[in-house]
Amino acid sequence: MNYNKMIDHTVLKADTPLETVKRICDEAMEYGFASVCINPCHVAYCADYLKDSNVNVCTVIGFPLGANTSAVKAFETKDAIAKGADEVDMVINIGALKDKNYELVYEDIKAVVDAANKEALVKVIIETCYLTDEEKKIACELAVKAGTDYVKTSTGFGTGGSTPADIKLMRETVGENIGVKASGGVRCEEDAVKVIDAGATRIGASASIAIVSGNNESKSDY
Repeated sequence: MNYNKMIDHTVLKADTPLETVKRICDEAMEYGFASVCINPCHVAYCADYLKDSNVNVCTVIGFPLGANTSAVKAFETKDAIAKGADEVDMVINIGALKDKNYELVYEDIKAVVDAANKEALVKVIIETCYLTDEEKKIACELAVKAGTDYVKTSTGFGTGGSTPADIKLMRETVGENIGVKASGGVRCEEDAVKVIDAGATRIGASASIAIVSGNNESKSDY
């Protein structure tokens, strides 16, 4: 199976130099990945560098904690799109979900969806490692209600990444018309097959080349 067009080639570490961002872009073009997923400060550079390619520019909003205010997340979204982002991956307000303040969680997601205004794909990161199965379902339902294009498991900066069980639960919750992105913990072809079989339609990984090369020995930590 060709996984290339399902992969967001990702580099989000705080100490990422521009040289690494350039390498990620080059690799994404060489292997035909769906996008590069980079921090907001690198959006303009990537948008320019990739302008003659088929690789999308994906960035992160309210990342990695999700604890920014909705107004800040909305501004980040508009700013990223203005600088050339094609896709935005936003983190929900996890604490509000824990508080059962579902209206706040919904309005927070909707603020980003509205700010994107269909000019960019929106993916909603629910950070599964902190949630019960019931909370995962509720978060997915709120994201769909708010108009997201995808739900996504993880930031890669929490206590755990995606699992096939979480992907299956999320897919069952959102139905067939919403994308499901597995991120964190997909480090080789074997991992990719498991989450795809469970219902994933996009994968966020830094081990992208290992995945598409069939290398099951990747040492990547995202």
